Amino acid sequence: MRRLASTQGDFAERLAELIAFDPARDPEIERAVEAICEDVRRRGDAAVLDYTRRLDRLSASSMAELELPRASLAAALAAIAPPEREALERSAARLKSYHERQPLASWEMTESDGTVLGQRVSALERAGLYVPGGKAAYPSSVLMNAIPARVAGVGELTMVVPAPGGERNRLVLAAAAIAGVDRVWTIGGAQAVAALAYGTQSIARVDKIVGPGNAYVAAAKRRVFGAVGIDMIAGPSEILVICDGSTDPDWIAMDLFAQAEHDELAQALLVCPDAAYIERVASSIERLIGAMPRREVISAALARRGALIQVRDLAEACEIANRIAPEHLELSLAEPDRWLDRIRNAGAVFVGPYSSEALGDYCAGPNHVLPTSGTARFSSPLGVYDFQKRTSLIRVSRRGAQTLGPIAATIARGEGLAAHALSAEYRLDAGANSGPREPTRDSGARGK
Repeated sequence: MRRLASTQGDFAERLAELIAFDPARDPEIERAVEAICEDVRRRGDAAVLDYTRRLDRLSASSMAELELPRASLAAALAAIAPPEREALERSAARLKSYHERQPLASWEMTESDGTVLGQRVSALERAGLYVPGGKAAYPSSVLMNAIPARVAGVGELTMVVPAPGGERNRLVLAAAAIAGVDRVWTIGGAQAVAALAYGTQSIARVDKIVGPGNAYVAAAKRRVFGAVGIDMIAGPSEILVICDGSTDPDWIAMDLFAQAEHDELAQALLVCPDAAYIERVASSIERLIGAMPRREVISAALARRGALIQVRDLAEACEIANRIAPEHLELSLAEPDRWLDRIRNAGAVFVGPYSSEALGDYCAGPNHVLPTSGTARFSSPLGVYDFQKRTSLIRVSRRGAQTLGPIAATIARGEGLAAHALSAEYRLDAGANSGPREPTRDSGARGK
């Protein structure tokens, strides 16, 4: 695990090299995904069945065999151990409580001439949730993606989850039952993304696709974007811990491990002004890593993209954090609120030594789908608002048309668009009683 110090002459260059992540696209994967997506677009169900047989080793003669009835989800929920069920249900309840505060609201304003302007907020009709399947299964991702969609009022939520060799994960299906997923298909990969994006004879086209996946899934989401909305193309998981030396160093070491165990490209950084404390954390890392089941992955991630960074003071630590814009930022400080307002760029901020990032992954309440690779500078966590759309409302009164018409006509002629200008001018009064009468508004016209 490398060491950096902000006093080094080449610190800026070394930091930039450390945090750089090149999401290089594999040409072979891109070509394969292009072919799969076009095949699914063209042949629909037949293509999905072919790829499921070939890639997931799951034979089915019809799409009906690949859809799980709700009874299967209920059975999975009933079959899991009581502590697991309680944990999922309590997590879901906390997520629901948090996300119920997020929905955008419709509104209207009436101007003095009677013109009414507003915004109507409505939920997406259909959303698709991609969930990794088989042994690498994440019930927490089901809850994090499905619950905000449910709170938003999405009409139908369709989940796709691969079942390689027929292997199904009970916790994933139980989470789908708890979250109220409407339809579940045991398909995965680029073919599942394409089926959601374009629709097939059996799978209805969705408006947005959310959820994590492998390189093929990410490439497919990039490819179908535009035909359908997507949540984001996520990079490797990241954590940056700002510490003043007041937290047990074993806690910090384990927080770094918790991110590093995701994969070899995950990033785990400690930023601290106390050199002696950094050495204590380094000792904790060396002592604790041997007991980690995923120690090889953790070691590779820490060696490749991990660092212990000494800074002059906590103010500089905050500025470095803003420069990096990490997915997860822990303020493991004796007085975290003193520094919270200095943080401008982070996917999620965990305030105080007891706020471990792991709690945010599973049950704190906020969403764990967060911007990575510095995109927290302009991007936000997944939320209810991602499953809502906004429609502008414009109800111009007769008087309003007299004010707005000349403005629009002048700008339109400046742009060389005569029909636009005349369209506005046709509605200008030529005389006291000329022009069409104002349409009558019924009592429900301004309903949200």
